[in-house]
Amino acid sequence: MTWRAPEIVRKNEPYVGDERTMLEGWLDYHRDTLLLKCAGLTSEQLRTPSVEPSGLTLLGLVRHMADVERWWFRIRAAGQDIGGIYGTDEDPDADFNAVANADAEGDFATFVAEVEAARKAAAGLSLDQTFTRRRRDGGSDEINVRWVYVHMIEEYARHNGHADLIRERIDGVTGD
Repeated sequence: MTWRAPEIVRKNEPYVGDERTMLEGWLDYHRDTLLLKCAGLTSEQLRTPSVEPSGLTLLGLVRHMADVERWWFRIRAAGQDIGGIYGTDEDPDADFNAVANADAEGDFATFVAEVEAARKAAAGLSLDQTFTRRRRDGGSDEINVRWVYVHMIEEYARHNGHADLIRERIDGVTGD
């Protein structure tokens, strides 16, 4: 039997709530949206690039967002001493690049697990808690957990736009 990305019922974003409720609700809405864009597709379809010269795929986006969830919530905000999931020294962008033979079912399970782990890591953190981010240029920035939520919402929103176009190219499906 051919594996297909599971169907998902996307939860609506909150219309009323305190700041944390709004941030978590909008982030969950965008997490669900990425999965919705993949729902029902086979592993092969999920590995199908958008359009030349881009190699961007839906599976690459799922893998990337699993890594980003881990990076910002667990490694940076919560200070967990763990590595990334897909990147290597030879290919830091392996989340996007190494999808030709990737295990889509396993990568979806990794995404779901990372989202849950990110939720748990963030649950005990104040939105005002800060950490230092070291930049590639040698500088650093002080960042708070609130920024991480806003950044993640932005990151998903941008990539969900990519996902919408890729999905339309694969089978014509469009929508929210």
